Amino acid sequence: MDNMSQLNVISLSILVVSFAILVNGDIFTSTHEMEYLLPTHQRILEELDDYIIKEDQRLNTLKRYLAIFKGEQKKATEDPVNYVGNPINAFTLIKRLTYDLKEIETKIKIGAEYINNVTFSHNDAIYPTQEDLTGAAVALSRLQQTYELEVDELAEGKLKGVTYSTPLTAGDCYELGKTLYNEKNYKDALEWMTVAFRKYELVQISYYFTEENIFDYIAFTNYLLGDIKSALEWTKKLLIVNPNNERAGDNIPYYHKLIAEQEEALKRSRRGDIGEKLNEEIENISTAYDIEKKIYQKLCRGEIKLLPSMAKSLTCQYLTGEHPFLRYAAIKMEYLYRDPDIVFYYDVLSDNEINIIKKLATPKFYRAVVHDTKKVGVKPAHFRISKTGWLYDDESPSIARVSRRVSDFTNLDMKSSEPLQVANYGIGGHYTKHYDFDRPGELSFRKEIGNRIATVLFYMTDVAQGGATVFVDIGVSVFPVKGAALVWMNLHRSGEGDLATLHAACPVLLGSKWACNKWLHEIGQEFLRPCDLEYQSEEMHLNLPRNVPTSLS
Repeated sequence: MDNMSQLNVISLSILVVSFAILVNGDIFTSTHEMEYLLPTHQRILEELDDYIIKEDQRLNTLKRYLAIFKGEQKKATEDPVNYVGNPINAFTLIKRLTYDLKEIETKIKIGAEYINNVTFSHNDAIYPTQEDLTGAAVALSRLQQTYELEVDELAEGKLKGVTYSTPLTAGDCYELGKTLYNEKNYKDALEWMTVAFRKYELVQISYYFTEENIFDYIAFTNYLLGDIKSALEWTKKLLIVNPNNERAGDNIPYYHKLIAEQEEALKRSRRGDIGEKLNEEIENISTAYDIEKKIYQKLCRGEIKLLPSMAKSLTCQYLTGEHPFLRYAAIKMEYLYRDPDIVFYYDVLSDNEINIIKKLATPKFYRAVVHDTKKVGVKPAHFRISKTGWLYDDESPSIARVSRRVSDFTNLDMKSSEPLQVANYGIGGHYTKHYDFDRPGELSFRKEIGNRIATVLFYMTDVAQGGATVFVDIGVSVFPVKGAALVWMNLHRSGEGDLATLHAACPVLLGSKWACNKWLHEIGQEFLRPCDLEYQSEEMHLNLPRNVPTSLS
């Protein structure tokens, strides 16, 4: 490598290290907060342009030095003795290796200090962390599984055949594969590493990783997945690239030994039915899990429809009542399921109210947490990816008005209700299946207000793809509609939780999902929704206001 190449490498290394400074975390859990990365990105681009101009000026100066040095060196090598015997040449040579060399070092340092200053001096800049990178990689894998996305398409920037972004580079795919490998998601890690190798072969440019690194990951990932023969084949390829790779050399005989043991075990299982019975039991356990997972994923994709016997009982109508609000502003409502009643109320949040809620909630955002079942308190979890904030009625007339409206269309008292919880979901943001009510033994809610009797879930945005709320045991999928509210009762009249309300928030595939929840509790509902001694009543109807709703034409 010549001197100029070395200088370029030094400068580039400084640049990469400087831009790797990270000052924030949990960005991936909210698409709204990821918007804050765009100004940082724009600033980096502008400063890179400025840096390149200054770098060009420095390099031109260094090139002039180098041209002078090369000319003098050429003369010196022709007759070294007489060259250094000339006092002027001797002085010049000494100057070159003292003062001039210091000057060169200073110019290199100026470049380093410049790029350091432009990154460190911005206290208001937001940078993602390694946790964000890991979260984004895991989210992409989640989307891939839930929505049956092909890795090859994702690598080309496509979602369901539509191009939304530029293709990923070999380096992007390699980093994805490595991150998923570290998260022990070996199946998807292998797919991304395979794509990384294909792209690496197509574009012959220098990366910070080599073909040997890719082969190493692919070989060992196959081993961890139990495909020993493939692990052996890739390890052989690795040894062709680098015959001195000691780990690969040691693994070859080990893989041969494992393959022999597997073949012997297969022969033994064929001699009797013990192995077959064991395999059948394992397969049944796996199948039960897989079926549950596939149902959830199908619901997220909207592929499961209600049976005709249930569908024919569903209606759309206007909700009216004795309350002045409902008398003069009837609400459009649609039954999505009966017993338990799952109802969509349309146009119950205005655009202005949505904007106010977002504005008030955003400064309060923190990563969403779940109750820790092992100890008192809460904790973040990989199965709930979003950021949330709480808003109280006394913070804004708009928030108080939303609470009054909830009381109007649920006919329930709001005194024991929780504040409005506002949520924005991140990359692949989701919340796996859960109940909104506390089950026996859980102590997350105060005894003074009772259990969560009802849930009101407002959607504040439409979502381009994904982001459905799904009820996994009854097969209902509800896709977000801006300004609408989804409502259901969580408890039977006896106070027992309704197990049919098990629900989940599907990953957001494309777009930004904003939602807010209003949870209503038992205390205060005694006369509005009287108790029943029956453990689990057959009917789980909503507590609708008096007056029969009018059907929509």
